[in-house]
Amino acid sequence: MLSVPPGLVGEVRAAGEDLEAVGAALPGIVGRPDARFGRGVFRWCHGLVDPVGGDDPDAVWLPADDQRVPPWLAVFNGDVLVHVGDDGRYGAGVGRKRHDEFGQELSVATEEHLRGRGLARRLVAQAARRVFDEGAVATYLHAVSNTASARVAEASGFPDTGWWVLGLPVAS
Repeated sequence: MLSVPPGLVGEVRAAGEDLEAVGAALPGIVGRPDARFGRGVFRWCHGLVDPVGGDDPDAVWLPADDQRVPPWLAVFNGDVLVHVGDDGRYGAGVGRKRHDEFGQELSVATEEHLRGRGLARRLVAQAARRVFDEGAVATYLHAVSNTASARVAEASGFPDTGWWVLGLPVAS
């Protein structure tokens, strides 16, 4: 399913019969000629996971406007789960985008010097359990080419079931 403004449906349909043709034409059709049509992997939590090593003992839930929260994480509409190092600084974090009362999308990033230690995996699993406890479904999106994020998702209870998200991401 591809959603476009009603006035553009005819033009999008005329762009072609396959995703490649429509994707190539879509940026121009919607007035964003410099945008790039993309595909991401859409996952949802199939089961709560207790990750190897358990929860991150240095993780704390903080308001998104806390001074320790980096700008990429401050845009989420709720508190964020952050790994805080011995120096009191951010090392990794998970944001929760609350789409509605039923679904919350998780996003994670780890500072480069801390990668490979399982922080992202533990934080995502911990955040997914909180989403579940609040009665919602946790979702997780990542670029098809982002194999590190795919490994985090799998290890955190978000298997790839073949669903995609299609769109024209907004450059940050």
